[in-house]
Amino acid sequence: MNAVVLAVFTMLILSLLRVNVVFALIVGALVGGLSGGLGIHKTIEVFSNGLGGSAEVAMSYALLGGYAIALSRTGLPNLIVEWILQKVNKDGETKAKGLSKALIIFSILIMSCFSQNVIPIHIAFIPILIPPLLIVINEFGIDRRLIASVLTFGLTAPYILLPAGFGKIFHEILADNMTSSGLVVDPADIPRAMLIPTAGLILGLLFAIFFSYRKTRTYKQHNVIKMEKTHYSKVSIVFSLISIVAALYVQIQLDSMIFGAMTGILVIYLSGAVKWREADQLLTDGMKMMAFIGFVMLAAFGFAEVLKATGDVDKLVEQVAGIIGDNKSLAALLMLIVGLLVTMGIGSSFSTIPIIATIFVPLSLELGFSPMATIALVGTAAALGDAGSPASDSTLGPTAGLNVDGQHNHIWDTCVPTFLHYNIPLILFGWIAAMIL
Repeated sequence: MNAVVLAVFTMLILSLLRVNVVFALIVGALVGGLSGGLGIHKTIEVFSNGLGGSAEVAMSYALLGGYAIALSRTGLPNLIVEWILQKVNKDGETKAKGLSKALIIFSILIMSCFSQNVIPIHIAFIPILIPPLLIVINEFGIDRRLIASVLTFGLTAPYILLPAGFGKIFHEILADNMTSSGLVVDPADIPRAMLIPTAGLILGLLFAIFFSYRKTRTYKQHNVIKMEKTHYSKVSIVFSLISIVAALYVQIQLDSMIFGAMTGILVIYLSGAVKWREADQLLTDGMKMMAFIGFVMLAAFGFAEVLKATGDVDKLVEQVAGIIGDNKSLAALLMLIVGLLVTMGIGSSFSTIPIIATIFVPLSLELGFSPMATIALVGTAAALGDAGSPASDSTLGPTAGLNVDGQHNHIWDTCVPTFLHYNIPLILFGWIAAMIL
């Protein structure tokens, strides 16, 4: 069996059995490396070398955790939570509570969508926004699986469809790799080609909101983010807002979450809202909060490097191409499934495009797919798995924010819901797009 298939299925099965995802990635990498002919020593070497590629990401998330804790001490999260609770509890009206629940969900959706295109900060907002809101989310009994689904939608759908921010990067990578593979692609055509697949994501989101997770779910209240009564002043609130703007500006200008988080932390410290003698403990607490996502990203980079080193990613694509024949319908379905497997393992749609475009573009042209259908196939195949993969930051980010009190499981409460609500519709609607475009 193909080494990529074995490695990905090993990782997924272990994860579903509630084995720690870091351990699952390591075991999956060993299975993939050994079955791919690398041998134990070479597999370990490639895996270890791959860890360095995520060092910057892990450091970024650790500092973002520290910034989130420091920001909570300014009183801004308390102010937001108190305002929401006042609105909800004003008259104890059920209607007001329902509207406030809708407002929270809609606000999280808007912020997550903006994080891809309008203010391209990706998951940097999650450790700042979500943990303080958990008290309100628990108060309303909102199912955290719904919040995870909303966040993951916002972290994936906008960049797939809209050519701005991370979407511009995705579209440029897609156009460049498809052009170099034999099909000249105008980036302006990509949004039209990806409209139908994105409709699948929208349908999945609506199903999650109105059917799957509309019922209340009970959680224990934990003041893990120091949300006890905090004394704050107008000055501390103003400086907290300044720190957010400064952090976003530096991150966008320098393209570095590390220096963005550092800037935000320094502004808060200079304001006096957080004492210098408390700095070490606050940063340590914040890094602990984000440690999980950092270690998973480290393991995920090593896992991806092992898969690439086996050479079985290309073999998998070629094997599928060999059994398709001239059946366009079967070809579209199998290409999407291969994209799902590859992206679930690598954890990044951006990194998957160069791998699959090389084979999928010539194959699509040979089978008679139109240029628009080919764009939809390659774009959807690359995006598949970004939602639902245990190694994707589109799932790791939501878990990091929702699990600060230990009541949200990464696999069963984030990955499984997002896989069911987004990957399955993406396959269906991606296939439809390939057939009708």
